Amino acid sequence: MCEPKNSSYLGKNEGHTTPDVLIAGRDESFFQSLFEFIKHEKQYLQCPLEGPDELHYIIYRSVFNKVIRRATAYKRLLLTIKGEYDDVIRELQRREDEAMEDQRNLVASTSHPKSLIIYQRRAAQLRDKLSVLQRETAELQKEIKRHKSHQEQDTWIPGLTVAQSEDSESLDRHLKHLEAQKAALLDRKSNCVPVEVKAELDVKLQASEQHGEQLRTENDKLKILFMRLRIVFERLSSWGQQVPLEELLSSTVENFTQSSITGDDNSSIEVELFEDEEPCGVDESKHLTEYLDRFVELFDSAQYEEAALHAARSPRGVLRNLDTMNMFKGVCGPPRSVPPLLLYFQALLLTLPSGDKLSAPLAKELVLCALQHGDTQLVNHTVTHNKLTCSEDLGDILSEHAQKNPRVADLCLALATDAYKACRLNKKTALSMCKRGLVHSAAEFMNNCKDLTTEDCLWVLYQSPSVSLLQLLIESQQGQAAILSVGVVLSTLLADPQQQELALQLLDSFVSRGRGVFEEVILEDSKSLLDDWTDVASTCSELNRADLSQVILSILLDQSGTRVLSPDLEGAELVEHVFL
Repeated sequence: MCEPKNSSYLGKNEGHTTPDVLIAGRDESFFQSLFEFIKHEKQYLQCPLEGPDELHYIIYRSVFNKVIRRATAYKRLLLTIKGEYDDVIRELQRREDEAMEDQRNLVASTSHPKSLIIYQRRAAQLRDKLSVLQRETAELQKEIKRHKSHQEQDTWIPGLTVAQSEDSESLDRHLKHLEAQKAALLDRKSNCVPVEVKAELDVKLQASEQHGEQLRTENDKLKILFMRLRIVFERLSSWGQQVPLEELLSSTVENFTQSSITGDDNSSIEVELFEDEEPCGVDESKHLTEYLDRFVELFDSAQYEEAALHAARSPRGVLRNLDTMNMFKGVCGPPRSVPPLLLYFQALLLTLPSGDKLSAPLAKELVLCALQHGDTQLVNHTVTHNKLTCSEDLGDILSEHAQKNPRVADLCLALATDAYKACRLNKKTALSMCKRGLVHSAAEFMNNCKDLTTEDCLWVLYQSPSVSLLQLLIESQQGQAAILSVGVVLSTLLADPQQQELALQLLDSFVSRGRGVFEEVILEDSKSLLDDWTDVASTCSELNRADLSQVILSILLDQSGTRVLSPDLEGAELVEHVFL
């Protein structure tokens, strides 16, 4: 509604006391307060009792506003009605203004005699316009009455008739129904999720289905592998050794080229024979770093046994080396406990793959450590089971330990012999046999070694002087020529002050068996010259063994000046002339 022209009248009387509309809990009190408000305002503003008046519009518009503010369910409907009333009032006000303006123009025009005709024409127009206004006003009043009565409107509130809309009990029941619907909608809303969440869940569901398919495929493969392993187990269980094991396994594997296994859902699964594959997608450097970090953690916390096993099982053997060994070598364990270094070596042997050997440097350090702590059984086990890479140093360590510890000398010398043999160190092999007292075995071994030189044999004699060994070396074995020449050996031994006693013992043994035996030895020695025996006789004389010197010279003088003493026609010119 538009404001009335004399609205200033209210502005001048703002100080009057108008009773406020009661805000009561019941509609009767509210409407009673409205009636009192209308009556009081009409009296105060002195509104005419009948007929249209702008003050009436102001009062009722104010009352209508109060009703709308109080209303809840009908507010929208009341606002629509108020809007239509305002439109009607504005249209009536506009037409009234136009009529007044035309009247003023008419009065002004009639003041001139010449405009009488115009005045009459305008009066006729005004009468026509007034009749039109009256007709339209009547129509508007009918429209207002129609809105008031709502005779053409079936319901005020969706779901209620006009009668139900005016009944308080029906309205209460409808309100409870609406509240129940609201609660149901809120409950349903609590079980719903946004569209974005649904899309994300759909993606996860799809990924889960793909992962499930992969797991099913992997499960099928494992089923096939299990079935094949069970078949192999059954074949091995029933193997009666009628056929070689290799042939049995070969025929079993051939049947695996194409296998068909029935799954849980009675579906047939066809899969090719599995092949060993290296794990892919693994960050080896990261895995190795984590493995080394774990070793350092165990070592720093003095968990030496766990650290030793961890190092022995290291990937690619990165911790099976001298650097790791030196770490264990540099620490000490608790009192009366196994030394950390020995724990490391035990772990290395425990995890050593079949057929592999510890490297020569590690083998050497292992033997040193085990012998230092008196664990000869560990050394015996590792050497005899071929778990160490043999070397000359390893044999030397065992030989030295045998000299210092007579209680385990025989065992250490036997292990040293095995080490020397593995390295093809024939002279040291023979020497270790001699130190064990196995003189005949040593002589036989030396006789069978084609690559042993005279110097090698003499070295063995120097290291282990033995008349028995010397006799075996200068005698022919099984129709083969002797390893050493008697004259050369005696000449060489007598030239060395430390070996002169050995040479004299050999000569005494010849003399003790008779002149004929000694003469036969000299005559059969095809590798010595007259000068060799002359030197032997001269040296015996210098050593105050004239008896030996005379026997040798007499045997030489008994021979003809041109006689070849040696039966070896190719080689030996023992004596050409004998000079006294």
